[in-house]
Amino acid sequence: MMRFFGYFRSSAAYRCRIAFNLKEIGTDFVPIHLRKDGGQQKSESYRALNPQGLVPTLEDGDLRLTQSLAIIEWLDETHPEPPLLPKGASARAHVRAFALAIACEIHPLQNLRVLDYLRKDLGLDQDGLDRWCRRWISEGLGACEGLLAARLQSPFCFGETPGLADICLVPQVFSAERFGVDLSAMPRIRCVAQACARLPAFEAAHPSRQPDAE
Repeated sequence: MMRFFGYFRSSAAYRCRIAFNLKEIGTDFVPIHLRKDGGQQKSESYRALNPQGLVPTLEDGDLRLTQSLAIIEWLDETHPEPPLLPKGASARAHVRAFALAIACEIHPLQNLRVLDYLRKDLGLDQDGLDRWCRRWISEGLGACEGLLAARLQSPFCFGETPGLADICLVPQVFSAERFGVDLSAMPRIRCVAQACARLPAFEAAHPSRQPDAE
């Protein structure tokens, strides 16, 4: 069985959990607490698995993968049903662009190591950190709303079934709610998030449902 190293509140690990559930793939979960022991992801043993010191990491036999989107696309290629990307190069590119807008533009600015630097080195208090997160999450999701608004409305981001875009959006919406971002001006995002929340694969992947949840 695959071994999956993650943390309940990690957006990147959350994405992978959704993908596993949609594919109905079980994993042997190994919790990596990002706060305990000075951050278990910084330990020598974990860095031997993932030199970046980040979660998630996936092991499948001799294969070791890092980075959530690489893991998810590998899953989609090795376990093609149900597909997480549409057919056609242009359609796939649009989905990837949306996913990367979240994974590369929004998520890194709320990453724990960035927030720790802002707190410890630049002296921001909790209110300052929360305002920082709200600023960048709000702007980023506003752009994602624009990308969805340019398309015909559908239950999920890019069609009638959930895929890579929804897998990235839902954890980001969770973070937005956690930091108090106002989503009232983002009706398409809210509709997609509500549609996903009704699916068992997304419900079971929620941070509160994980064995390491606090």
